[in-house]
Amino acid sequence: MNDSKRLPLLFIAARLMLFVALPLEGLRSFGDYWLYYPAAQLGRPFVDLWYEYPPLLPFFARGLYLLAGGRQHAFEYLFAISMTLFQAGSIGLFLRLAGRMHDDESSQRRGWLYFALLVGLYYGWGHFDAMVVFALLLGLDLLFDGCDLSAGLALAAGVLLKWFPALGLVIAWKLRPPKRAALISLLTIGITLGVYLVLYMRSPEMMSASLRAQFQRDSWQTVWALIDGNLNTGNLGAGIDHTDPATVALAVEHPPRVSSWITLIPFAALGGWLFLRQRAVDARSLLAFFGVGLSIFFLWSPGWSPQWVLYLVPLILLLLPERKALLMALVWIFVNLLEWPVLLSRGYFDAIWLLAPVRFLLLILLTVEFWRIAQSRGSGQPLLK
Repeated sequence: MNDSKRLPLLFIAARLMLFVALPLEGLRSFGDYWLYYPAAQLGRPFVDLWYEYPPLLPFFARGLYLLAGGRQHAFEYLFAISMTLFQAGSIGLFLRLAGRMHDDESSQRRGWLYFALLVGLYYGWGHFDAMVVFALLLGLDLLFDGCDLSAGLALAAGVLLKWFPALGLVIAWKLRPPKRAALISLLTIGITLGVYLVLYMRSPEMMSASLRAQFQRDSWQTVWALIDGNLNTGNLGAGIDHTDPATVALAVEHPPRVSSWITLIPFAALGGWLFLRQRAVDARSLLAFFGVGLSIFFLWSPGWSPQWVLYLVPLILLLLPERKALLMALVWIFVNLLEWPVLLSRGYFDAIWLLAPVRFLLLILLTVEFWRIAQSRGSGQPLLK
């Protein structure tokens, strides 16, 4: 049995042993179960309640709630195990992507590093981002394989969980002729808009409230939040009545001093300029260019959640030289753990004044590193258009 099968299975076994040893409070840890379970109790997402996330998570959580028969502990164990399965799948996809860019020994070492960093990191089961990482890596791997329709479906699933997996379409436009890239984009965007349209037709009020909650909320845990005077996390709070669309207004306490639509202009212009300059089209350079786009997105984003480090760690381990990759991944993980849960969960919100600028500088450094790799030729498996 090779590592692409052994590591995911070993990961599942290790996580299950961890879950058996943890008390229920330890399983909940500092994650968002306090949000997912109560919302799942309220009824049909986007019909009986509004939600501050895209549709796929609310329906997934509602399904787990029904499967658990409404029992909270069963829901939480099902959620944790589900996220473990998604992360095991991500490890398998990581090894496939590593095999496109490195020799067998290097790919295996990087796979074990990814395994070691993920297995005890509670972000992986305390939040739903493991689902997004899996959809994103799957979409990218399918693009490299030439499976355009499947890639479009996978990226659509990612966008229906979080918005930024749509950045994966950048690779399609670099890798495919315009007509095929447009087909992939139309499939991804069309499925996303179709789901939103169906939900809007079913309940316009709740769907509109959900969209407002996603796009009109406070900034949090970034340099932009510091400018706005927001020293808070990204959670809206347990006391908001999600069955009342009017309570969406509670998501905004300090409106932005500089609109994110205005700050989007220079960041989008930078991304577009780099897109035109990107020439290398092997697997490693294209994945690095995706990393550039993701880093620029995070630099622009009004908010940051510490569990988002899960999106950066696989890119760091896949692209950077091994020693630098391990050091960079550890720095990113520990900076985010210091933010949440170490400091913010204990009420030390003034720490954002230090941590947000540090993370901003780390993102700039990571963008430069990814761009340097994106410009290199012959650094990965050749890809045909």
